Amino acid sequence: MVSGPVPFGLAGLYLASGVSFLRAEDTVFEAMMTGWRAQLVGGRGLSEGYAKSVMRAVRQFYVHASKWPWSWSAADFDDWMLDMVSVRRLAPSTIRGYQMAVSQFCDYLTSPHYGWVTECEQRFGTHPVQVCHDWNTTRHLQDYEGRPGRRPLTRNELQALFDRADAEVDRCLKSGRKGALPAYRDAALLKVTYAWGLRANEAVHLDVTDFYRNAHAPEFGDFGILHVRFGKSSKGSPPKRRSVVTLRDWAVETVRDYLDNVWPLMRAEGSNAMWLSERGTRLRPRELSDRFAEYRDDLGMDEVLSPHALRHSYATHLIEEGVDPKFVQQQLGHQHQSTTSIYTKVSGDFANKMMRDALERLRPQEEGAGHEGDRV
Repeated sequence: MVSGPVPFGLAGLYLASGVSFLRAEDTVFEAMMTGWRAQLVGGRGLSEGYAKSVMRAVRQFYVHASKWPWSWSAADFDDWMLDMVSVRRLAPSTIRGYQMAVSQFCDYLTSPHYGWVTECEQRFGTHPVQVCHDWNTTRHLQDYEGRPGRRPLTRNELQALFDRADAEVDRCLKSGRKGALPAYRDAALLKVTYAWGLRANEAVHLDVTDFYRNAHAPEFGDFGILHVRFGKSSKGSPPKRRSVVTLRDWAVETVRDYLDNVWPLMRAEGSNAMWLSERGTRLRPRELSDRFAEYRDDLGMDEVLSPHALRHSYATHLIEEGVDPKFVQQQLGHQHQSTTSIYTKVSGDFANKMMRDALERLRPQEEGAGHEGDRV
């Protein structure tokens, strides 16, 4: 008899002891999946969406291996990875996600806390093992594995983007078109996304009530702090919240003007959503991406650039202006400084120091070379 709380995912909760099943393999496998879901959601407090995604990955491996989990081997997993890399040519981050899912499932099955090893030995004469190890999984060797063309905007590019957004508002007003309000909304949205270093999903989920006063920066009035409620979650956890301190005077004027003159004309009754569509529904990240892409293409910028470039630009420009990287890390909501470095690489002071040191080392060599011609 088990004393104390029964752990989520315990084999005995999903399989009656000593009972034979007509299709034992199918029944045990589905019981394993049900127990794992309970352990993820009930035991660890992860989201249903995350549980579904990792369970889907495990089922894909099950189909590829054509074996039950208690018969899986490292060789089966190697073969699956070969298909992922050489045939399907998936991105490293995607492959790592599949590997983590299978590894976590095997950890669950082989843990003595849940009883699946004993259950399988009694029913099938064998038991599950961990099939993922250092030799057949990819380590996170690089800080950033996304598309290399993605980068922060230069200050000139950023200004050109904002000017293009403002020009669209003027064009709609002069032509008498009905699109002036959405164009104004999108111009303000792009500026807010940059000025507070937001992800697209964070930006579109803002409410007008997310701004607060900052006692240490009274000059910003009611817009001294922005409370971000839909920060990026990790491993199925709820969205992370953070407070971002306002730093740009012009951004406050942008928000104030938008809320005074445009938002009341687009607001849906009873809604505090800051960015609304013409139908009165909250704007979606896709709509922000589409508008960004329209202006980006008009300006002839790299097609790989997305609204996330505004967040990159925010971090990089602050570092260039001498802001403490630790403060930038807090503003972005990064847990680790290494994550912030993906956006900023090295600080301006550090880069300048390295440049001066290099120049001081090279100058004596060039002077000693005389005028013997150009050398590389």
